Amino acid sequence: MNTVDLTTTLDDLLNNASTHENLPVPKLVEKALLRNEGILSSTGALRATTGKYTGRSPEDKFIVDEPTSRDKIAWGKMNKPFDATKFENLYKKVLHYLGQKEELFVFKGFAGADHSYRLPIQVVNEFAWHNLFSHQMFIRPTEEELKAITPEFTVVSAPGFQADPAVDGTLSETFIIISFEKRIVLIGGTEYAGEIKKSIFSVMNYILPEKGILSMHCSANVGQEGDVALFFGLSGTGKTTLSADPHRSLIGDDEHGWANTGVFNVEGGCYAKCISLSEEKEPQIWDAIRFGSVLENVVLDETSRIADYNDGSLTENTRAAYPIQAIPNIIQPSVAGHPTTIIFLTADAFGVLPPISKLTKEQAMYHFLSGYTSKLAGTERGVTSPQATFSTCFGAPFLPLEATVYAEMLGEKIDNHEVDVFLVNTGWSGGEYGVGKRMNLSHTRAMVQAALQGELKSVETVTDPIFGLHIPIHCPGVPDQVLQPKKTWDHPEEYDRKANELALKFTQNFTKFTNVTDEIKKAGPQCQ
Repeated sequence: MNTVDLTTTLDDLLNNASTHENLPVPKLVEKALLRNEGILSSTGALRATTGKYTGRSPEDKFIVDEPTSRDKIAWGKMNKPFDATKFENLYKKVLHYLGQKEELFVFKGFAGADHSYRLPIQVVNEFAWHNLFSHQMFIRPTEEELKAITPEFTVVSAPGFQADPAVDGTLSETFIIISFEKRIVLIGGTEYAGEIKKSIFSVMNYILPEKGILSMHCSANVGQEGDVALFFGLSGTGKTTLSADPHRSLIGDDEHGWANTGVFNVEGGCYAKCISLSEEKEPQIWDAIRFGSVLENVVLDETSRIADYNDGSLTENTRAAYPIQAIPNIIQPSVAGHPTTIIFLTADAFGVLPPISKLTKEQAMYHFLSGYTSKLAGTERGVTSPQATFSTCFGAPFLPLEATVYAEMLGEKIDNHEVDVFLVNTGWSGGEYGVGKRMNLSHTRAMVQAALQGELKSVETVTDPIFGLHIPIHCPGVPDQVLQPKKTWDHPEEYDRKANELALKFTQNFTKFTNVTDEIKKAGPQCQ
């Protein structure tokens, strides 16, 4: 019986003559084209498709059960334990698999724009286009930094390697496994590039809080006066759209840290969802998709290679990855002061939440822990009516620690820096999805603008009897009647029924948080 030699080490791969380190963008594009990994779009962006997996695989994500991290991890559905011995065996198999490849690609760089807290990383890729993605998404080192960099965490990505669940301990052929002790992320069985980006975000969500830094799944921008704003929200709530403000400079669009000195971007690029993308609505993203950018699962015309952003036949989760420098109005380096305003975005398909409301600190912590938005009918198989969905801290799949760790840090920072917090509903008004209408984007922009400029600080508010939210009775650029959701419904009793239905879902979801104060629990909706 033949045995497979599993003695290949990571150093063997890194020091192999056929391993390419930090190739420049043109060479990575050339490599990807020569290897038939993708094609060029009409704008020069590299288009790649990812086959079976066109999004993250949360069921296939694990954390290795190790003595040094065991007691810190919030074990559960999102953080499933993986046996340390099985990880070691699988890791050896993947290294052996990659050792048989004619070429490998390595990116060395950083996560974290603040030099005091950045994490030196390296990404070992089987595919050239995945290495191009890594190059664009993470922070690229200078030539001098590259010579001196000593990676503290390594992502090993082998999409072509498929696990055997019966032998390897996985749930399928796909796996995303983090070992905090060995400082390795092991990815296999999926070509979806987002796993690379999100695995490092998960790592930062473990490392940064230990340094007293709040890690956040949010976008951030800064005004001309240096005022910083954070935008939290799940997919479809408008986080990227609303943070891309021509009058404010972008710090980053997805992942940030909040230290004692201020906020900083974790990444060096943007990973924008581009289904239904248009030049008119999102010109910055549109213009960023050019040579060096990566289009993922976007349908191209076979002849002209023009992207059809309205075609979701491969997936609704079409993506564009590009360096943050492709956006014209950014702050460099991606570091700024303490936030003065925080915006929580939700797309409420029940049509009952106010378009904007002011939150107390306790309400902010409640809604941060809740992370509410709606799934719409038709977006997922089996979803035939609007469904409330809750993602803790607006990023549940990426939080290794207990959710209250992040919420308590947020509460402290809100207190320490006197931050104004608002809940903004970008969803429906005048009725639920299918009856009412989507919030007018110009009205939403006006409300966000008023919040950022402090114009709502002294405005009189009314308290919603069910949700307890403090709703301004006036907002510049917005009709008064729009601000009170119940007044936009033809039948107030139907509004009350739907509002209580959503309030109950909030309450039921929040029962999982057993170690929060009574003040925070009482800050949520109260059914009537």
